[in-house]
Amino acid sequence: MRAVFYESFGGTEVLQVGEVSEPKIGPDTVLVRCRATSVNPVDWKIMKGFLDSRMDAVFPVVPGWDLAGVVEAVGPSVEEFETGDEVFGYARMDYVHHGTFATYSAVPVRTLSRKPKSLSFEEAGVIPLAGLTAYQGLVHHLKVRTDETVLISGGAGGVGVFAIQIALTLGAKVVATCSPSNFDFVRSLGAVPVPYGAGFEEALNEEIDEGVHAFFDLYGGDGLLSGRDHLFDKARVASVADPGIRELGGHYVFVRPSKEDLDELSTLAIQGLLQTKIEHSFELDQTPEAFELSMSGHARGKLAISIA
Repeated sequence: MRAVFYESFGGTEVLQVGEVSEPKIGPDTVLVRCRATSVNPVDWKIMKGFLDSRMDAVFPVVPGWDLAGVVEAVGPSVEEFETGDEVFGYARMDYVHHGTFATYSAVPVRTLSRKPKSLSFEEAGVIPLAGLTAYQGLVHHLKVRTDETVLISGGAGGVGVFAIQIALTLGAKVVATCSPSNFDFVRSLGAVPVPYGAGFEEALNEEIDEGVHAFFDLYGGDGLLSGRDHLFDKARVASVADPGIRELGGHYVFVRPSKEDLDELSTLAIQGLLQTKIEHSFELDQTPEAFELSMSGHARGKLAISIA
């Protein structure tokens, strides 16, 4: 089958497009003909070897954990899906080898949900990892409630776009950091934009008199420390970027596959409450270009990969 793959860790120069063996179908596995996937920072971090101490890599590695496509076959114990079903999912496993940047992907049934009929394959394919990260951070870790104020760092990024929308469905007021060039974009999502770095404190104080109830950190570093300074004493903090937040009484969010949470995201999408914001759509052989854009840190929303 045709796929993007690499045979050693490195930069985008290690990426190849060609033929690799088709994945085997295990007992609890669904073989999906992939129609779309998306680029997430974890994809190129794994490629560069940054997660080698945490996850085994079996070369050649096909990157990608997001997917949307059509069920081609099911394992002998699978009853949830059948051939022809349209699905989407967060196909993370305990090691990296057969990813989703390929014609076919064999994924555990626990990682899949039915694709929202109102969404295209590309629209559904950009949701799982980023959408689940936002949902689990806000709902399971921060437990955001109606009439609370939530501060989100990186509101224009892949996770931030979904986090803003999900927080609004929970009845919260949302303030999100972003660059001034993204102020209008963040406003269009329903959040109040404030700048990174210089001017952050002044802008936040103008918008919020009494601090915030919950802070969802997507970047770590100085931004995490600055955000914490503006919380109530009993406010909740969660970070996807800094495991050390646990030592400060907060929550570290490393997204987990969850059919139930995917179903919730699907419902929000069907209701029009969760919109995908795709900045660029690439073909499979343009994956190096898509990775470079993600690595630049300047992508707005999501980057989709269409698989013919």
